[in-house]
Amino acid sequence: MSASNITKRAISEELELLLGESLSVLDHGFIRVIDYMGNDAAIVQAARVSYGAGTKSISEDAGLINYLMMNAHTSPFEMCEIKVHVKLPIFVARQWIRHRAASVNEVSGRYSVLSKEFYLPNLVQLCYQSSHNKQGKGAELSPEQKACVLDMLRTDAEQVFAHYTTLLALQNTEQREQLTESGLTRELARINLPLSTYTEWYWKIDLHNLLHFLSLRASPHAQYEIRAYAEILFDIVKRWVPLTHAAFVNYRLEGGRFSKMALEVIRRLLAGVSVTQETSGLSKREWENLCRLLQIKI
Repeated sequence: MSASNITKRAISEELELLLGESLSVLDHGFIRVIDYMGNDAAIVQAARVSYGAGTKSISEDAGLINYLMMNAHTSPFEMCEIKVHVKLPIFVARQWIRHRAASVNEVSGRYSVLSKEFYLPNLVQLCYQSSHNKQGKGAELSPEQKACVLDMLRTDAEQVFAHYTTLLALQNTEQREQLTESGLTRELARINLPLSTYTEWYWKIDLHNLLHFLSLRASPHAQYEIRAYAEILFDIVKRWVPLTHAAFVNYRLEGGRFSKMALEVIRRLLAGVSVTQETSGLSKREWENLCRLLQIKI
């Protein structure tokens, strides 16, 4: 490390190697880590502040982080923050922005001319709407239907972008001003652009809220496109705070929460009592979720 890069702050060596590197997502998107604050040791230090103790051994640190995660003590995780530069389709951004506990600054089509970049889905993602899940996919379209849909999406986007370019190039033929004006205002020229258009933003969030984001968006139930970004962020977290990442997977991502009624069903099952959905007191959805978590067929 050169003298100019020496720092006294807590760093993550693995994440340092990733700073500024563009990690590709979808067809034109990316995630770049711009900056971060803290590491696993910073979480431990914050949790131990009451005792005036600093970082101890890795095993002790891991045990404390596991305890914090298991018991939902969230404030120590808020001591770590990360800032990323993200390029993503607008429809993904609208899902993403629902996570409000973050600072966001997005490129503005009022001031900048937007690039002709739009998202085209992978053929595997072209499916029928699920008949039982309002937010899910059903069977895949036929190869002929997929080709037709993809051609339609591409043609529509290219036409709208062509119109966008035309609107930006309109000439002021009356020349009433000393300087010749041209182009419809950018704030209006952009309004017909499709949701597949790529936008960019800087997104800064603390680790606790980032883990909440990942618990929802890295889930198999999340839409594929935002899940693709979440999976990149999930790997970034692993490199940044490996002890926290392991605890998150163990207690949150691959763990489970049980209601009082679900725990009673588990106790009855352990006692050898036969239980059905009808006798469990659980709704159909709760019953199916319990069976999934326990990996059993009842």
